[in-house]
Amino acid sequence: MKYVLVTGGVVSGLGKGVTASSIGVVLKACGLRVTTIKIDPYLNTDAGTMSPFEHGEVFVLDDGGEVDLDLGNYERFLDIKLTRDNNITTGKIYQAVINKERRGDYLGKTVQVVPHITDEIQDWIERVAMVPVDGKEGPPDVCVIELGGTIGDIESMPFIEALGQFSYRVGPGNFCLVHVSLVPVLNVVGEQKTKPTQHSVRGLRGLGLAPDILACRSTEPLEEHVKVKLSQFCHVPISNIVNLHDVTNIWHIPLLLRDQKAHEAILKVLELQYDGKVPREPELAKWTKRATKFDKLKTPVKIAMVGKYTGLSDSYLSVIKALLHASVAMERKLVVEWVPSCDLEDSSAKETPEAHKKAWKLLKGADGVLVPGGFGDRGVQGKILAAKYARENNVPYLGICLGMQIAVIEFARSVMKLRGANSTEFDPATTSPCVIFMPEGSKTQMGATMRLGSRRTYFHVNGCKSAKLYGNASSVDERHRHRYEVNPDMVPDFERAGLQFVGKDESGKRMGIIELPSHKFFIGAQFHPEFKSRPGKPSPLFLGLIAAASGQLEPLLQRSNLTTKACPISKIPKLKLYPTGPVNPLNSLVNGLYSDQLRRLRFSKP
Repeated sequence: MKYVLVTGGVVSGLGKGVTASSIGVVLKACGLRVTTIKIDPYLNTDAGTMSPFEHGEVFVLDDGGEVDLDLGNYERFLDIKLTRDNNITTGKIYQAVINKERRGDYLGKTVQVVPHITDEIQDWIERVAMVPVDGKEGPPDVCVIELGGTIGDIESMPFIEALGQFSYRVGPGNFCLVHVSLVPVLNVVGEQKTKPTQHSVRGLRGLGLAPDILACRSTEPLEEHVKVKLSQFCHVPISNIVNLHDVTNIWHIPLLLRDQKAHEAILKVLELQYDGKVPREPELAKWTKRATKFDKLKTPVKIAMVGKYTGLSDSYLSVIKALLHASVAMERKLVVEWVPSCDLEDSSAKETPEAHKKAWKLLKGADGVLVPGGFGDRGVQGKILAAKYARENNVPYLGICLGMQIAVIEFARSVMKLRGANSTEFDPATTSPCVIFMPEGSKTQMGATMRLGSRRTYFHVNGCKSAKLYGNASSVDERHRHRYEVNPDMVPDFERAGLQFVGKDESGKRMGIIELPSHKFFIGAQFHPEFKSRPGKPSPLFLGLIAAASGQLEPLLQRSNLTTKACPISKIPKLKLYPTGPVNPLNSLVNGLYSDQLRRLRFSKP
């Protein structure tokens, strides 16, 4: 097993995640099997309870792991499926060590950061690196490890020490350190400055790690004399200094690495230059074509993103990427109009009239409307108004998770005339509870007590738009993250009023997908389709939204084999909806027996 460690210096936000993902892409293009690990030094066990304003979106994996958004970058770039163990946190490491101490595994010894915490980190890395993530058998060839934060952070120190020991543990030829640093340009002087990178490398060396490769971030390409200076003061060969300057889109980063022969430098350190006797060269023709195609797109498609975290785009990173994948596939230039849902509400017209006017102008000028997932009641009324506008004006609409629940509430209020219709999340005393708390959830433990991970949704309506977009499949496996669901007792009333629940779980009582048949494109999904979207394989629902918003939906739907029929309801396996009642949070972070039954069902023979 070979390891590539990516660290960062000077400032945070340099793009270590994209750099690590791009290194993985280039190595994979050289014929190597790649896995990844992200180390987050914070004390949280996982990212599940953190606000998007704190750390960006929470990315959800197939196994229900709630992880850092960088793992989403890894999955998208490398087209792999990771597990929760691919995200290491200080909380997980300390929890594992304390559990061992309580069991008596340390034989009465004094438990310390060195060696017990550092050994646990190294053992974790070695164990997870051997797990295949590409659907093939056998261990990967290379594990790319990203260390979050910046060199010098106090919380990173145990990991730095552990990784220093680890480089010695695996030996020369098995460990390559790529240090991402900043080469700024001061406007007053107008020249590229190397001193921040020099200090960063000096700090790294002082902690026991020496960089094999420097990845220098800058606004413009590095001047040659700057590379010479960095080489002299950082003790890194010029051939091992890679410049990652600003580009038009991040799909160019792997191409930058390839063009600067970064793969040759990495493979030389790892002693992997040859496949047999043939030098390894990256095959990136499809990647190049995609990056070039993106830059040439001219015809815009405007999507109004209606949410409450619009001030930080990373809060909806996977949604943005899924829109981007779909827009490139439909040959449209994506324009995201950020619409703060609070500004759409009637109260905003009095308190902040200019913001209210601007929000409605953006919404009405969009070709499509998307309401993403979220929690809490702030801005909910604005989202309901957005769903109402899209429904009444035949504007393409996609609601994800809360966005689907919003569409159900709006339909109940406007079409079914249930004025008090609401979710018990926002109004526990509502007389028309369209959306209810899931009984197996917990109201006292917040972490890992939602319905999480990959779950199967069965199509119940032949010929519906959603089924066609999924290639007329009888079912789909998508990732979930929610505590509330559509009230199954009210479903018959909704269907009589014209709202179709075209996708349900195996019990037939959990609603997965809604559609309005009379509408151009009005779809809501309880799951999060954005988490499985890939640059070369866009999410079908996002593809449908972009197609509808750009007048291409009918040709897209006609590509499907319309003779394929959905699975008859009578053949859908039945499970008791709540077999164990409410469950307590488990160390596995998955919802107990209910999830286990689904897993057995999913992998059992028909």
